[in-house]
Amino acid sequence: MELKVSISGVRGIYGADLTLKEAVRFAGLFANLVKTRRCALARDTRPSGGIIAGAVSAALMDAGIDVYNLGVAPTPAAFREARKYGAGIIITASHNPLEWNGIKFIVEGRGLFEKELQQMLASAPATGKAPGTEHPATSGYVDEVAALAGAGASKVGIDAGGGAACGYAERLFKKLGMQFASINGVPCVSSRGPDPTADGLADLCSLVTSNKLDLGFALDLDADRLVVVDEKGNKLTPDATLLLCVAHAAELGMKNFVISIDTSVAVDKYVAERGGRVSHSKVGEANVVDKMLETSAEAGGEGSSAGFIMPKFNMCRDGLLAAATIATLDKKTMAGCLSFASQFSQIRTKIAADSSLHAAVIEKLPDALKAESSQLILGDGVKAVIDEDSWVLVRPSNTEHAIRVSVESRTEKAQSLHKKMSEKVQRVYEAAR
Repeated sequence: MELKVSISGVRGIYGADLTLKEAVRFAGLFANLVKTRRCALARDTRPSGGIIAGAVSAALMDAGIDVYNLGVAPTPAAFREARKYGAGIIITASHNPLEWNGIKFIVEGRGLFEKELQQMLASAPATGKAPGTEHPATSGYVDEVAALAGAGASKVGIDAGGGAACGYAERLFKKLGMQFASINGVPCVSSRGPDPTADGLADLCSLVTSNKLDLGFALDLDADRLVVVDEKGNKLTPDATLLLCVAHAAELGMKNFVISIDTSVAVDKYVAERGGRVSHSKVGEANVVDKMLETSAEAGGEGSSAGFIMPKFNMCRDGLLAAATIATLDKKTMAGCLSFASQFSQIRTKIAADSSLHAAVIEKLPDALKAESSQLILGDGVKAVIDEDSWVLVRPSNTEHAIRVSVESRTEKAQSLHKKMSEKVQRVYEAAR
């Protein structure tokens, strides 16, 4: 293993590649970007979170920065509070296995852009300033989400997975005036794994159906990722979840959206039918936010992760805001959205491929795909638009020896299109070896 460093932050297995020495070093490097000399600090409920947070806080104070410690708090709450202080750090590996941990950096209310990451990595750890001090901090995030979402009448199930949303989610739905039932609501105690997208969520599905609830919401350990269960106990696709959020934003009068290029065409079509405009970004939260700032977008996100972003409120994927947004959506609109989204199927897989050959494969793919494509979009791998309902996106993985293949088409065609395109990518890879 080796430490993963990207605009999403630093991630690794605690005690192996993510050591306290590395945590101190990265906190010292980040200190160079903290112009306000103040920084919010939060963590999720991973076993190693407390000791890493302590090391990071000490390193920041050693660099002359005052630390405002939120303790265990969701990533979106930390992003929201970081706006007050000018910077923030969250100790989290999001949905990764429990032995992992990481450090996510916030400047000016958002994650790092690539140029800022490179600037940080090229610097030396900040030293030599008068020591900073640590202060306990509290968050008004729940009240602010509730004020934005408004009241609702849904009955919901909550599965915080023993993560940072424990307590926060319950307070939010109480504030929204909704009936709710909760499981896995005790920090560090959970009947499922950290990633709700990879889990069957049997306990949440049972909670929803046995209590005749309208919806169920499962969050990952830092609450930036949301999975929704319908009244029948079925998991919604991430693209359908994002569509529900976008639909509510459209009901509020929002017209200008940004979505990542791997998001379902259902979102494009839904917004266009209501007179709105959609711009597309590269895959990745920071890329979506960057495009949102460039286009003054009001909302959007990533279909592949159901990552809803409303930049004036929070410039990150916000699982609790998404849950509140969906729970307060008109039921007729919700049913219409889900029916509309069900016309399209997305398949996202990966092909084992040595990282040293990724560039060669991506370079050759346009020639392999152009004959049956109406449009080729380059710049974030290769996206081949087949027709108005169908596309394939091939991207090299930043974290694995793999090439990711994403396909969408009308439900009855998706499987055959995915098989055909995966075989093409495999042939290009074999030729490059």
